[in-house]
Amino acid sequence: MALLLAPALSQAAEETASPAPSVPFLLLWSLPFVLILLSIALLPLLPRVAHWWERNRNKLRVALGLSFLMVFYYLFRPAGFDGAAAGLGSVGRMLKHSVLDDYVPFIVLLFSLFTISGGIRLTGDVPAHPATNVLILFVGAILASLIGTTGASMVLIRPLLQINSERKHVKHTVVFFIFLVSNIGGCLLPVGDPPLFLGYLRGVPFLWTLHLAPEWLAAVLTVLAIYWALDSWVWRHEDVESLRLDEAIREPLRLHGWRNLALLAGVVGSVALLVPGRPLPLIGWRLPDLFLREIVQGVLCAVSLWITPKKRREDNQFTFHAIAEVACLFVGIFITMQAPIELLDLQGARLGLNSPMHFFWASGALSSFLDNAPTYVVFFEAASHLHAPAGVPLLKILAGGGRIPMHLLEAISLGSVFMGANTYIGNGPNFLVKSIAEHHGVRMPSFFGYMVYSGLVLIPTFIVLSLVFFK
Repeated sequence: MALLLAPALSQAAEETASPAPSVPFLLLWSLPFVLILLSIALLPLLPRVAHWWERNRNKLRVALGLSFLMVFYYLFRPAGFDGAAAGLGSVGRMLKHSVLDDYVPFIVLLFSLFTISGGIRLTGDVPAHPATNVLILFVGAILASLIGTTGASMVLIRPLLQINSERKHVKHTVVFFIFLVSNIGGCLLPVGDPPLFLGYLRGVPFLWTLHLAPEWLAAVLTVLAIYWALDSWVWRHEDVESLRLDEAIREPLRLHGWRNLALLAGVVGSVALLVPGRPLPLIGWRLPDLFLREIVQGVLCAVSLWITPKKRREDNQFTFHAIAEVACLFVGIFITMQAPIELLDLQGARLGLNSPMHFFWASGALSSFLDNAPTYVVFFEAASHLHAPAGVPLLKILAGGGRIPMHLLEAISLGSVFMGANTYIGNGPNFLVKSIAEHHGVRMPSFFGYMVYSGLVLIPTFIVLSLVFFK
């Protein structure tokens, strides 16, 4: 390995004497980040390795193997790229930033929302009229911002499937559920979708995402209107026996696990209030940077596991496999993304992205096929290094001390969250919902069949929204 990389290291060492670091050198060391994202996107689709990739330990092996290349890079790279020499100190700074500052808060929050929401169960059966499904999808879109897209998806997908179990045609309803509950709905709070939480960790105020409410409402109502028209047509073409059975079976809806809702509120409150290095509102005490927020979230998880009956989690088919998958993959993502971020620090202004329209579609296009959380970070860093025209409002990013144009941050946030719905691999809950639906006997569209839905429904919707909001 050292012999193969020696020429690149030598070339970069020569170029450190020049004012600008070597872009080809940084591009070379961005390959581990690209490889881990391609692994997530392609390995599940390749028959020869799909079964091997299903095991979380193999995902962790790939993630740690590519992360080791980043450790090698920071250990031996030429000095000068970050104003400091290479070596163990450089590795330590990189790991502190990527793992302790970003990964740990990120995965603890997701784990908390995932675990606590697994103790909530909605039971019952009502007629699956188009209006009923529209109401569930709208409630889910609201819930996604409050308890996260993963939490809302877990709470509502099984009740939705139960309500529609007598109908013959259900897959379009699950697809729109992924659109709205697993993606678009989660853009109003940082706990709603992973990209926004990463922005929050970088200093974006907790309630800033409420600026996205007009776009959120426009997208939700537009997609709901399309769904209502489609489901009304499908409902009229259901066979008479299915509709008769659907009307005959009625069971009142009941929500089990109310105490877990209070615990979820506690998680949201911890994110909003327990910010390391900032004083508590009204009290003024400055919190130590000792993972107090994450400790509180962990305690709330423990309480949820203690007070929730085991049978309720079994009825929800709750396991830790999905969140373990996220944990295994994202430790590699957060470490390997450091080289691309360095590259954007140096070259962000030269990418040709200078308008909200550019950032909306660029971040959205990558979020469609790669995970939307690292995609958000990449374009966040690019936008933070652009010089905004006079008169454009800037948002101070406290975590880094810099500023980012607000209209660009809005575009990046919406592109990353909204367009994670374009494919099964754009956001973590997408595949989770697909798997649960198939387990309940719903024949879901193939990878490309799903993209037909998103191409016909979401892309035109996003074109209209971008023309309206990003002129």
